[in-house]
Amino acid sequence: MNIRPIRTEQDYDAALQSIEDAWGAEPGSDEADQLEVLALLVKQYEEQHHPVPPPHPIEAIKFRLEQMGLDHSALEKVMGVGRGRVSEILNRRRALNLAMIRRLNKQLHIPPRVLIADYALNKSGGLRDQAKQ
Repeated sequence: MNIRPIRTEQDYDAALQSIEDAWGAEPGSDEADQLEVLALLVKQYEEQHHPVPPPHPIEAIKFRLEQMGLDHSALEKVMGVGRGRVSEILNRRRALNLAMIRRLNKQLHIPPRVLIADYALNKSGGLRDQAKQ
């Protein structure tokens, strides 16, 4: 196998095919070493040419709760706020504050760079706000 830099989409496709062909190689073998090098090259190419944007902060929280088998009431303890505040956060009517971000990072292991992302808040409130209009 001739390993070389990935510069084009054709190189990328060929590298992916080589990875697929070498999948399951015996650890420590030449084929496994080549697989490891190709994986690094593919990762670098993907980071440069096919970056994946970070998830929306609220969607990341919901996803992590689902992963951990927790419900919204668990957020009250994690974030140190009441049910109403959790609802405002999850419905994007109130932004996360620094203390919440720190607690979510520490207890749910959501990266701070995900949680600090700027996002639009819903201007319309719930039924109470609609009744005032």
